[in-house]
Amino acid sequence: MCGIVGYIGDEQAAPILLDGLSRLEYRGYDSAGMAVYDGQKINVVKSKGRLKILNELTHGGETLPGMLGIGHTRWATHGEPSDTNAHPHYNSDESIVVVHNGIIENYLKLKKKLEAHGYEFRSETDTEVIAQLLDFYYKGNPLQAITKIMHRMEGSYALGIIFKDHPDELYAVRKDSPLIVGHAKTGNIIASDVPAILRYTRDVYFIENEEIVRMTKDTMEFFNVDEEPIEKTSTRIEWDVNAAEKGGYEHFMLKEMYEQPKAITDTFSPRIKDGKIVIEELGMTDEEIRAIKKIMIVACGSAYHTGMTSKYIYEGLARIPVEVDLASEFRYRNPILEEGTLVIIISQSGETADSLAALREAKKRGARVLGIVNVVGSSIAREADNVMYTWAGPEIAVATTKAYSAQLIAQYLLAMKFAYVRGKLDDAGLASMLDDLRELPSQVEMLLNNKEKIQKFANRYLAAREVFFIGRGIDYAISMEGSLKLKEISYIHSEAYAAGELKHGTISLIEDGTLVTAVLTQPDLYKKMISNIVEVKTRGAFVLAVTNTGNTEVEKTADYVIYIPETNRYFTNSLAIIPLQLFGYYVSIGKGCDVDKPRNLAKSVTVE
Repeated sequence: MCGIVGYIGDEQAAPILLDGLSRLEYRGYDSAGMAVYDGQKINVVKSKGRLKILNELTHGGETLPGMLGIGHTRWATHGEPSDTNAHPHYNSDESIVVVHNGIIENYLKLKKKLEAHGYEFRSETDTEVIAQLLDFYYKGNPLQAITKIMHRMEGSYALGIIFKDHPDELYAVRKDSPLIVGHAKTGNIIASDVPAILRYTRDVYFIENEEIVRMTKDTMEFFNVDEEPIEKTSTRIEWDVNAAEKGGYEHFMLKEMYEQPKAITDTFSPRIKDGKIVIEELGMTDEEIRAIKKIMIVACGSAYHTGMTSKYIYEGLARIPVEVDLASEFRYRNPILEEGTLVIIISQSGETADSLAALREAKKRGARVLGIVNVVGSSIAREADNVMYTWAGPEIAVATTKAYSAQLIAQYLLAMKFAYVRGKLDDAGLASMLDDLRELPSQVEMLLNNKEKIQKFANRYLAAREVFFIGRGIDYAISMEGSLKLKEISYIHSEAYAAGELKHGTISLIEDGTLVTAVLTQPDLYKKMISNIVEVKTRGAFVLAVTNTGNTEVEKTADYVIYIPETNRYFTNSLAIIPLQLFGYYVSIGKGCDVDKPRNLAKSVTVE
């Protein structure tokens, strides 16, 4: 959500800013802008719409000369998308310029204070308040002005700031919104996410809460909110630069779907040693694992759906009771975290605002927190008691595919580990499950390579107004993710329902021609699900069934059947989700939607 890039060095800043912003487009935005200092004046160019408009306005950055600059892609929160509300924002004489990710919660109070002192505002944004507030407190010392506004602002922010009086300095500030800085060959650079700077440096510093960075083209200094110098250690980013490129695929989403076999393998392979599951980063002894009384899984979106799947696995395999909470609800419902509760926070980016707030709430209540994240050094990774990484590599498309699959694998490993340590899974059972786990990458690849069948089916439903997904148990969790994939990238109204709940109201929505996708991967629930298929068929539904190879009985009731290979019943989500991902993708393509950057959505949701 929103993107920040800043540069100070020996090269022209604008082309670097445009390049960095282009690599943050996946985060979601509706306007873009840049401010570049040419030595005499800070020139600002910004516009509503896609980054290509900004690129055209500046002729690829050529009309914005200067070696110090900041850029931004904005996702509207305060004020509609417009040229005026786009970032950067500045004070009245344009001598202080700011880009901002996050939300200033007390901006109205601050704005009224400034207006009482004669300040006038051009935009509707909370960000302009930051620029004017800096002007109010600035007496020639940028660091002092920055710390003063930090003491007065409430909410979240990552800031890039230029002061005209200090032409050789670039400032960056962070509170609850991600920000990184790095030293490139020709200068120093700031960004809100790693892909923006991979081309220039692999050694980055993750800025912590309430930290400030002052950089010149050669130096980088870090301070806390009391203006005290602090020491920081850089982190080496090991991602392959090409992993953040399309690599010949039409869309990032398609590329990332095809990267799922590798993401699955990379997530489980290092953690299987001599036929046992070894999760060193878990940091829990066998005694501590046996002492777990309850697991609380907290997440948002697709990560929440992996939690729903793993609830059935932890309870069925390890016999540990599990609650699954939406992170946005967890912190406000006064959750009960008794002794022996393990809280698992799942997030691809490791920066999801609601999930990060839930983590802090859980720690405040004394619970042990395990983070499952994809981004090394992210906020959740740093603040959790322990972290388990999903080695999926950079995921650019807004609609997650490979990160979701890697999260499932992490949960499978944890559930098997817990079950084995607690005596609920013996050596033979563990060996059998590990054999099935090792087969998943090739099975996923096989399903991806048979995509033509899904593509043809998807073309029949480009004009669909609504689609329903149904399932029971793990199949219900699969249905939730399949429904989300379709709705978020094709804009078709889609809902998932526990199949047994159809008769409690939902079935009234079924009419002639309504597409119902039924997921049947749990053998003990086949008969129940076939009865549910008959229920919707009787009301005129057209039924697409996703089931295991060999379950040919479903062909007597469903209109169209997609088979997935046989695997352990706890692992079926990893296979059944593949045709559903492909279905959503091809419907979106057929409708001409922006698959990688669906409207109104952002990859990393860093505000509540």
